[in-house]
Amino acid sequence: KLWNPAIDVVLVEQNPVFISCPLSNRVLAGTMSLQDLTRDYDTLGKHGVTVVQDVATAIDPARRAVSLKRGQTLNYDRLIVSPGVEFLYAQLPGLNNDAAQQTILHAWKAGPQTLALRKQLEEMRDGGVYALFVPKAPYRCPPGPYERACQVAWYFKNAKPKSKVLVFDANPEITSKKGLFGKAFSERYGSIIEYRPNSELTDVDPATNTARLQFEDVKADVLNVVPPQAAGAIARQAGLVTSNDRWCDVDWRTMESTAQKNIHVLGDATLSAPAMPKSGHMANAHAKVCAAAVIAQLAEQPVNDSPMMTNTCYSFISGNEVVHIASVHAFNAEKKTMLAVEGSGGLSPAPSKLEGEYAEAWGRNIWADMLA
Repeated sequence: KLWNPAIDVVLVEQNPVFISCPLSNRVLAGTMSLQDLTRDYDTLGKHGVTVVQDVATAIDPARRAVSLKRGQTLNYDRLIVSPGVEFLYAQLPGLNNDAAQQTILHAWKAGPQTLALRKQLEEMRDGGVYALFVPKAPYRCPPGPYERACQVAWYFKNAKPKSKVLVFDANPEITSKKGLFGKAFSERYGSIIEYRPNSELTDVDPATNTARLQFEDVKADVLNVVPPQAAGAIARQAGLVTSNDRWCDVDWRTMESTAQKNIHVLGDATLSAPAMPKSGHMANAHAKVCAAAVIAQLAEQPVNDSPMMTNTCYSFISGNEVVHIASVHAFNAEKKTMLAVEGSGGLSPAPSKLEGEYAEAWGRNIWADMLA
């Protein structure tokens, strides 16, 4: 809307307010509140965006129409979807029901589950065990589980020093910032965190708080299961899921689906390009490339054939010390995908309080970038 005020822009958003997933692990440590992560959508209206609070239930690509839960139908010239992720509970039969999901939490979508998991941690006895289960990559926010382990361990260190954090990772090693998290696990939280790679969860028994792995059963006071993930349900309904029956392929120059014309897919639901994480910063970069392309396409102008995207992920190691990883991605015409630019990006040498200030500023800035 800012780049071309003549375009009618309609945002369909199911939630009344925006709650940030980035930084939400701090709620578990008690250093931020959910309110700190919450913003409204009011300013979008001042920019001329029509905000419809409703749920998109079906997309008809042939008719270029979107059906909403309350009965309205919206027609479009170009449709941009950000389906997010859905959890593949069918792979964990014991969790494949609503009752189990209310007690064995994921807290991988910021909101009520974040508060509920914090409450479970607060109510846990000193000397209790918190077990976190990491799915095989790819999943939303690669460093997120390891940051969560650090945040819970920091809370335990200060409030429940006899307690333990067990991290069961389905991957062969830490998937992001390996050296930094590994050092935090072994040195800073060596008496609290136990990290186990190649430990894939196969099922859960909610009645006994028991997790079943391939070779052992694990009981814990608090089980926190991050399930395997795929593109959100609306992507499957619309015929956008193309890869591994989980993710959506796109033309990276426009973010347009390779399966359905005039529909563009953003964020975690996409089949990630090489070395491209499923992160909030990355989704924001997707959106900007997409917006520029859609404006050009609606005007029947050529799109940018060489887009670039950047990413930064901050992770809190303690209550106020942070590390980051950054990358730059450029479109490669020969391989028809985004590739990391050689020599770009970087990684923190060690956690610091200064980076903690940067992380908080990054949060404020990206929320303002989207919503102010």
